Amino acid sequence: MADIDEFLAARDFLMRHRNDYAAAYESFRWPALTRFNWALDYFDRIEDGESRIALWIVEDSGAESRLSFADLTRRSNQVANHLRRLGVQRGERILLMLGNVVPLWETMLAAMKLGAVVIPSTTLLGPTDLADRIARGRVGTVIAPAAEAGKFGELAAGLRRIAIGAAVPGWHGYAAADGEPTSFTPDGPTAASDPMLLYFTSGTTAKAKLVLHSHASYPVGHLSTMYWLGLGPGDVHLNISSPGWAKHAWSCFFAPWNAGATVFVYAASRFNAKETLGAIARHGVTTLCAPPTVWRLFVQEDLGAYSLRLRAAASAGEPLNPEIIEMIRAAWNLEIRDGYGQTETTAQIGNPPGQKVKPGSMGRPLPGYRVVLLDAEDRESAEGEVALDLREAPLGLMLGYEEEGRLTSAARGGYYRTGDVAVRDDEGYITFVGRADDVFKAADYRISPFELESLLIEHEAVAEAAVVPSPDAIRLAVPKAYVALARGWEPSAETARVIYIHIRAHMSAFKRVRRLEFAELPKTISGKIRRVDLRRRESDRHGSGASATAPRAPHEYWAEDFPELK
Repeated sequence: MADIDEFLAARDFLMRHRNDYAAAYESFRWPALTRFNWALDYFDRIEDGESRIALWIVEDSGAESRLSFADLTRRSNQVANHLRRLGVQRGERILLMLGNVVPLWETMLAAMKLGAVVIPSTTLLGPTDLADRIARGRVGTVIAPAAEAGKFGELAAGLRRIAIGAAVPGWHGYAAADGEPTSFTPDGPTAASDPMLLYFTSGTTAKAKLVLHSHASYPVGHLSTMYWLGLGPGDVHLNISSPGWAKHAWSCFFAPWNAGATVFVYAASRFNAKETLGAIARHGVTTLCAPPTVWRLFVQEDLGAYSLRLRAAASAGEPLNPEIIEMIRAAWNLEIRDGYGQTETTAQIGNPPGQKVKPGSMGRPLPGYRVVLLDAEDRESAEGEVALDLREAPLGLMLGYEEEGRLTSAARGGYYRTGDVAVRDDEGYITFVGRADDVFKAADYRISPFELESLLIEHEAVAEAAVVPSPDAIRLAVPKAYVALARGWEPSAETARVIYIHIRAHMSAFKRVRRLEFAELPKTISGKIRRVDLRRRESDRHGSGASATAPRAPHEYWAEDFPELK
C-alpha cells in the first residue's frame, strides 16, 4: 500500500468510528510511512478542491477572504517557487512571524513542499525573544509583515528577509510570488521523518524549549486531534488561537484539513467576546474550539441572545473548570468536550463525540496513544505523572528537543513524561491535578492548585485565579490565591469576605485558601498563567515564612482578617 493510501485508510477508519470510542481506540493503528509530504501528497489532491472552501478569513471590518483547496494549492506553489528562486533550500529554517493572514497558510504549505523547516512565531515577540529564536533556531530566512520589520534591526543581518505588505529597504517583497508559476516540482522525495516544524514552547515554568516535529508527527499525528474534535467534511471550524503556538497548527491547519473541513478565522484586531459570538452566529460556524480563558469571557455575555449552528464545542490549552461547562450546556445544550495534549504531541487525551463526559475530567486516551500514570517510583498507578508508553510509540510524538544543535529525547525508561499530574478512575477517565511543578504541600497535605482554582472561579466575582504556595512560619506553606476580578467587582475587603465565605462553604478546612490577593495574573504571550512567577513573588516576600505581622501587598487579604468566618 502506498504511503498516501496508508494515511487515508487510517483517516477514514477514525471517521467511520467517530462515535464508537471502544472500536476506534482498540483497533486504530498509525499508518506506516516512509516517504510522505502532506502538502504534496494529500492537500494538493483533495477531491473537489475547486469547489470546497479550505480557508475563510473574516476581519472585524467585514472584509472577507475565501480560498478553495485548489486556490491554496496554486498560491502555495507560487510561494514555494518564489522561495526557491530566492535561495531557500531543503532543511533551511524559516522564522514565520505572521498574524491570521492568508500568507500564513500559503507559506506553511509552501515550506512543506520545499522541505524547509518553519519556526512559527507570534507577532507579539519583541527583540529579545526574536534574538533567542534566531540564534537557537539557527534561522536562515525571516518572513514578517512590513510593519514588524523594524523589530529585527541588526538581528536580521545576514538573513534572507521577506516582507509582506509595503516595500522595506533590504527586504524582498512577498508579492513577487504572484508572478511565479502555479505548478511546483519538488527537488526530490520527502522522508516522513524529515524535520518540518520547530516550535518554541510557551515557557510557563522555565525557558522555552525547542520542539522538533516531522512531516509525519504533526500532519498525520493530528488524526487523533481530528477524532477528538469530531470534524468532518462540510464543517466550518473556528479555533480561537494565536499564530505562533502549536494549538494554531493543531486546529487551524492539520486537524480540520485532515477532515476536509473549512478553517474559519475571525481576524479581529483585539479579542472581543460579544463580537466573536456574533461572528460565530452570522457565518454559520459548526464546530468551535477555544481555550478556557475565552470560554470564561463568553459566559459573561448573554449566551441566549445568539442563534448558533454549532454542533460541537471543545476546549484545550489548560483544564476547563466544570462550572463553565455547565453554563454552556444550560445556554446552548452543548457539551464542551475537554482535551489534552502538548506542543510536543498531538491530542493525547480527550472526550470524543458521543461519549459520556465526566465533569472536570479531560477524558480518556485517544486512538493511537497508550497513556499511563507513573508514581514517584516510576510504577503505573491510579495517580501520578501523565506519560506515554513508548512500546507503542504514538506517531504524534515529537522527534525530540533541539538543544545547541543536537536532538535530545524526553524519554526515560521506555516512557515519555509530560510533567503533568493526573488521576484515573475505574472507567479510565483521567482528571488533571496540576503541573508536577505546581502541586505543593501545606501542613503536610498535598494541594492541587487546579482543584482550588476551579472552586474559586465558581464565584461570580472571580474571572480567573491562580493558586500557589505562600511560605508560612507554622505550616511551612499555605494556599494563596491570586484573583483577577470579574467586571463590576472592586478589590476590597468586602469582596474578599464574600469569596472566603464561598471557600468555607465548599472546601475542606485542610486545603482552604488562606491568603488572597487581587492582582493581574502574569501570563506567557500565548495566554497561559505563569504560576512560577507568582511562586517566586511569594518566596521573595516571605522566604523564611510569613506570620500575621508580615507586610502585605496592596489588595491582599488573609482568612484571619475575618474572624467571624472561622
